[in-house]
Amino acid sequence: MIAGMYEQDFMAIILFGIILNFLFSFFFGWYLSVNIGVQEMMTTKGDKQQPSWMVFTLLIPFVKMAITLYRVTILQFYFLNQGKTHKDFWVYLTNEQAE
Repeated sequence: MIAGMYEQDFMAIILFGIILNFLFSFFFGWYLSVNIGVQEMMTTKGDKQQPSWMVFTLLIPFVKMAITLYRVTILQFYFLNQGKTHKDFWVYLTNEQAE
Protein backbone atom coordinates (compact mmCIF):
# COMPACT_ATOMS: atom_id res chain seq x y z
CA MET A 1 0.00 0.00 0.00
CA ILE A 2 1.14 3.52 -0.83
CA ALA A 3 -0.45 6.40 1.07
CA GLY A 4 -3.32 4.15 2.13
CA MET A 5 -4.10 3.01 -1.41
CA TYR A 6 -3.31 -0.10 -3.36
CA GLU A 7 -0.60 0.33 -5.97
CA GLN A 8 -3.08 0.02 -8.85
CA ASP A 9 -5.26 2.79 -7.40
CA PHE A 10 -2.23 4.99 -6.78
CA MET A 11 -1.01 4.56 -10.37
CA ALA A 12 -4.54 5.22 -11.69
CA ILE A 13 -4.65 8.53 -9.80
CA ILE A 14 -1.21 9.51 -11.13
CA LEU A 15 -2.28 8.62 -14.69
CA PHE A 16 -5.52 10.59 -14.25
CA GLY A 17 -3.46 13.60 -13.07
CA ILE A 18 -1.17 13.38 -16.07
CA ILE A 19 -4.13 13.23 -18.46
CA LEU A 20 -5.87 16.15 -16.69
CA ASN A 21 -2.62 18.14 -16.74
CA PHE A 22 -2.29 17.58 -20.48
CA LEU A 23 -5.92 18.52 -21.13
CA PHE A 24 -5.86 21.70 -19.02
CA SER A 25 -2.56 22.85 -20.52
CA PHE A 26 -3.64 22.03 -24.07
CA PHE A 27 -7.01 23.77 -23.82
CA PHE A 28 -5.52 26.82 -22.08
CA GLY A 29 -2.90 27.15 -24.83
CA TRP A 30 -5.57 26.67 -27.48
CA TYR A 31 -7.81 29.26 -25.81
CA LEU A 32 -4.97 31.80 -25.78
CA SER A 33 -3.99 31.11 -29.38
CA VAL A 34 -7.61 31.54 -30.55
CA ASN A 35 -7.97 34.85 -28.71
CA ILE A 36 -4.53 36.26 -29.49
CA GLY A 37 -3.45 34.48 -32.65
CA VAL A 38 -0.44 32.22 -33.04
CA GLN A 39 1.53 34.72 -35.14
CA GLU A 40 0.91 37.50 -32.62
CA MET A 41 1.94 35.20 -29.75
CA MET A 42 5.20 34.37 -31.50
CA THR A 43 6.06 38.02 -32.16
CA THR A 44 5.25 39.28 -28.63
CA LYS A 45 6.87 36.41 -26.71
CA GLY A 46 9.56 37.57 -24.32
CA ASP A 47 12.70 35.90 -23.00
CA LYS A 48 11.33 34.87 -19.61
CA GLN A 49 12.73 31.56 -18.41
CA GLN A 50 10.64 29.04 -16.50
CA PRO A 51 11.48 28.91 -12.77
CA SER A 52 13.89 26.13 -11.86
CA TRP A 53 11.34 24.47 -9.57
CA MET A 54 8.94 24.04 -12.51
CA VAL A 55 10.88 20.92 -13.57
CA PHE A 56 9.79 19.19 -10.36
CA THR A 57 6.11 19.76 -11.16
CA LEU A 58 6.45 17.21 -13.95
CA LEU A 59 6.78 14.62 -11.19
CA ILE A 60 3.54 15.75 -9.57
CA PRO A 61 0.95 16.23 -12.31
CA PHE A 62 -1.69 17.76 -10.03
CA VAL A 63 0.69 20.58 -9.09
CA LYS A 64 1.22 21.43 -12.76
CA MET A 65 -2.54 21.41 -13.29
CA ALA A 66 -3.00 23.70 -10.26
CA ILE A 67 -0.44 26.14 -11.70
CA THR A 68 -2.36 26.19 -15.00
CA LEU A 69 -5.61 26.85 -13.13
CA TYR A 70 -3.85 29.64 -11.19
CA ARG A 71 -2.86 31.24 -14.50
CA VAL A 72 -6.45 30.97 -15.74
CA THR A 73 -7.61 32.70 -12.54
CA ILE A 74 -5.07 35.51 -13.00
CA LEU A 75 -6.22 35.90 -16.62
CA GLN A 76 -9.87 36.16 -15.62
CA PHE A 77 -9.74 38.31 -12.50
CA TYR A 78 -6.71 40.51 -13.08
CA PHE A 79 -6.77 41.00 -16.83
CA LEU A 80 -10.18 40.39 -18.38
CA ASN A 81 -12.25 41.82 -15.53
CA GLN A 82 -10.16 45.01 -15.61
CA GLY A 83 -10.68 45.52 -19.35
CA LYS A 84 -7.24 44.30 -20.40
CA THR A 85 -6.78 41.92 -23.32
CA HIS A 86 -5.55 38.36 -23.76
CA LYS A 87 -2.45 39.83 -25.41
CA ASP A 88 -1.68 41.83 -22.23
CA PHE A 89 -1.84 38.55 -20.31
CA TRP A 90 0.50 36.83 -22.80
CA VAL A 91 3.03 39.64 -22.50
CA TYR A 92 2.76 39.42 -18.69
CA LEU A 93 3.38 35.66 -18.80
CA THR A 94 6.36 35.74 -21.15
CA ASN A 95 8.28 38.89 -20.20
CA GLU A 96 10.44 39.57 -17.19
CA GLN A 97 8.83 42.04 -14.82
CA ALA A 98 10.68 45.35 -14.42
CA GLU A 99 11.21 45.89 -10.71
